[in-house]
Amino acid sequence: MMNTNLKPQLIAIDGPVAVGKSSVGLRLAKRLGYIFFDTGMIYRAFTWKVLKSGISTEDEQSLCQLAITTEFDFIPSKQGAISLFVDGEDVSSKLLCVKIEELVALIAKVAGVRKAMVSQQRKLAGQGKVVMAGRDIGTVVLPWAELKIFLTASTEERARRRHRELLRRGENSSLETVLADLKKRDELDINRTISPLKPAEDAIIINTENLNLEQVIGKICTLAVNA
Repeated sequence: MMNTNLKPQLIAIDGPVAVGKSSVGLRLAKRLGYIFFDTGMIYRAFTWKVLKSGISTEDEQSLCQLAITTEFDFIPSKQGAISLFVDGEDVSSKLLCVKIEELVALIAKVAGVRKAMVSQQRKLAGQGKVVMAGRDIGTVVLPWAELKIFLTASTEERARRRHRELLRRGENSSLETVLADLKKRDELDINRTISPLKPAEDAIIINTENLNLEQVIGKICTLAVNA
């Protein structure tokens, strides 16, 4: 474990889907002695709550009200990640199902939902020594983060990574389908009116195309030490 008296108490890692934010963020946090939070999980957790409640994804008023009244708790695990509780129930192991995958982008683009989720993310960040990953951390959630990283890779490379991940989880999906899904998700993320995917002006962009996981983590550790 590295010296935890590093200057950046908050490290923001942004980038498109399947670029490796979670893998990088979790291992980076463990190396620095920080906690790691993938903000995509809070949107998945809220989508789980929406499905459980039976609210239509088109009923924005009800979605916003549900977002305000839902209770989230963040419990750090020994591995450095966060266990996410919704209304007292640990939902961490329930968030990768296909139905949630299909609906999360639609729900996450609702302005009132994003406002409520951002408030929750900032509450967690208030603890300090946090590596937080998402698509708008450096631009919206934590614009005051001392170190902002934006990871990139081609759509084709990200599709290959996601396809391998799905196969490891025992899910049958063609590379062509995964690529099409990623392109659709990128279009939604980049072109949405609220919190579009883009690097913060002071973010350091790291192209991960030809780097392995340890090389990416090494680059960010060096930046953290020298911040």
